[in-house]
Amino acid sequence: MGHRLLALIVKEFLALFRDRNSRMAVIVPPILQLLIFSYAATFDLERAPLAICNEDSGEFSRELIGRFERSPAFEVVAYLRSDAEIKPLVDRKDVLLALHVGRQCSANVAQGEGCPVQVAIDGRNSNTAMLALNYVRSIVTDFNAEQIEQTAGVRLPAQLAMQAWFNPNLESRWFIVPGIVALLAMVVTLVVTALSVAREREAGTFDQLLVTPLRPWEIMIGKAMPGLIVGVGEATFIVAVAVAWFKIPLVGSMLSLYPALIVYVLSIIGVGLMISSFSNTLQQALLGSFLFIVPAVTLSGFSTPIANMPEFMQTLTYLNPMRYFLTVVRRVFLEGAGLEYFWHELWPMTLIAAATLALATWLFRHRMY
Repeated sequence: MGHRLLALIVKEFLALFRDRNSRMAVIVPPILQLLIFSYAATFDLERAPLAICNEDSGEFSRELIGRFERSPAFEVVAYLRSDAEIKPLVDRKDVLLALHVGRQCSANVAQGEGCPVQVAIDGRNSNTAMLALNYVRSIVTDFNAEQIEQTAGVRLPAQLAMQAWFNPNLESRWFIVPGIVALLAMVVTLVVTALSVAREREAGTFDQLLVTPLRPWEIMIGKAMPGLIVGVGEATFIVAVAVAWFKIPLVGSMLSLYPALIVYVLSIIGVGLMISSFSNTLQQALLGSFLFIVPAVTLSGFSTPIANMPEFMQTLTYLNPMRYFLTVVRRVFLEGAGLEYFWHELWPMTLIAAATLALATWLFRHRMY
């Protein structure tokens, strides 16, 4: 019995590794995902862009600012003359946070009083904002401890006053739930589209479809339309649940979101049809979808900021349509931004959609004959 069982096990391994597609499925996806997750999925904060507005010329404020300038967690990208310059920088995402020290800071500390240090932070990515605030608190706490040792009896010299823009309480749900709109729209659209042709091939009905009067481009449209309708409908349903059930504020208008959503879903349909063109079975289509979904989510900024990734990984994100749509959906939810603010996201998504659909059409025609 043991020999028979061993022979069966050996036979299964041989069957697995003799087939080229099986070898690729076992070896390539884990290696790719290991590399992507190891480089891209990082919660470390390094060289976060920081703006400093120091209206005090005293020694105390210079020492405090120096702590931030020397910290590897932050990179000072702008020195401001007034706090009125902070808002445009945060709005454009040029800086993650801004530090403001008032005129009488050093004088107040010299008199035994505290110095308010205002921190304005971009709260649209609540995870990164919380991490940055922890670094700020750590720097200020260490600085205060040293100052108290040098001037016994003085209360906390630097007193933090923090303000998070777009997400005042830094609720992670406000950041995650809008991202789920992009995530689930991609998953549902990709699976529906990727299985369409593979299902026909596995059932043996694809050849029957080819002898109908339908032209190849008509078949492509027929395969794509269910994915488009399901993807847009799924996204609409998730937005409704986010607002009605989870109480996520929808500051903007759905009319601003739909053009970007349609382009985004079309780009995913193109990827799904390419996967479907390569797949002969449902199993291969599902595996191809999984191989695309995991890196796409990781490289989109869904959970970890793109700015924390290595440069070559950041370059790869420009090929990912989810990267652009995530920016759109979060800005519509939290900022109320209109369509006129999304041209930098719309035109790359449009190019990706056109390229993937064109390539899917070519592959489809090529695989038909």
